[in-house]
Amino acid sequence: MENKKELTTEHRDELISTLKARFEKNMQRHNVIEWTIVQQKLMANTAKLWSLGEMERTGGEPDVVGYDDQTGDFIFYDCSAESPKGRRSLCYDHEALESRKEHKPDNNALDMADSIGIEILTEDQYRGLQQLGVFDTKTSSWVKTPAGIRQLGGALFCDRRYNHVFVYHNGAESYYAARAFRGSLRV
Repeated sequence: MENKKELTTEHRDELISTLKARFEKNMQRHNVIEWTIVQQKLMANTAKLWSLGEMERTGGEPDVVGYDDQTGDFIFYDCSAESPKGRRSLCYDHEALESRKEHKPDNNALDMADSIGIEILTEDQYRGLQQLGVFDTKTSSWVKTPAGIRQLGGALFCDRRYNHVFVYHNGAESYYAARAFRGSLRV
């Protein structure tokens, strides 16, 4: 039986196997990082492993995209080709969700990210991800919105069209079937 922030041994082993296969298939994302070291760190941190399990369960296909020399953290991003299916049709944040009078979505991006234990990508992180592959050619992803924009009721999202990464704005209360959010996790 799965606890809220803990995986069963079977689910943990299955997740580790999935992450390893994705890691080995996409070496261009992390060509100087060794899987055995990543796995050791994952096995020592069950809460982070649970978060990666939630990223996987919601369609994010998490993978290692970097290493922070200063902190010793491995950096995972959602690397699904399109925005994660299990995180679509969300407005930006709780305030936006509460402001909707009708047709409220089930959740919002920032609260869902928090419940999973991940951070929503910033615009710079999103652009960095796009250097590692081609993502969001049919969908879009909310990105962390600067406070000044959010205070005025807006929120930012990104996608890739015409082989170019675009940043757009919408009202934070808007939501679309083809828009989700991508997250990052440090382990």
